[in-house]
Amino acid sequence: MTRFTAAELEAARDRLVPDVVADGLRVLFCGINPGLMTAATGHHFARPGNRFWPVLHLSGFTPRLLKPAEQQELLSYGLGITNVVARATARADELSAEEYREGGRQLALKVARLRPRWLAVVGVTAYRAAFDDKKAQVGPQERTIGDTRVWVLPNPSGLNAHWTAATMAEEFARLRVAAEA
Repeated sequence: MTRFTAAELEAARDRLVPDVVADGLRVLFCGINPGLMTAATGHHFARPGNRFWPVLHLSGFTPRLLKPAEQQELLSYGLGITNVVARATARADELSAEEYREGGRQLALKVARLRPRWLAVVGVTAYRAAFDDKKAQVGPQERTIGDTRVWVLPNPSGLNAHWTAATMAEEFARLRVAAEA
């Protein structure tokens, strides 16, 4: 694992992390926004404590545990990654309400263009803020974007102590089953 100095991570705030997307994906996973480690490496969910990659594997979406640097391999499984907000921050609470709302608008346009079967937003708080849905809970949503169904997943950040890797994997697996139907 590459080690970055505090100055290098701070400089990463200005970097955009490219989406991993294609038309017609089974599931487009949507993070809140890139963390500084993600921005520094250019790989989604790159922070060592983030549980996205292990949970993706435990839930059966991938046949083996992928490393963040292998993110392009997701496309071969009909999966992709984007973010609600493109701006990198050390913590998601650095984002403004307007950034979330604008991110939700931009995300809806992206989803309408790419037409994945499912949009999976990882983080109920981000989903609520981006789509002004204060009552949303983890699980499938009534909202659709065109023909794309929406599912809210727990945030895989290591800071989310409410969910274990095992309980997150169960929720991700529920989505996987729905996406395969």
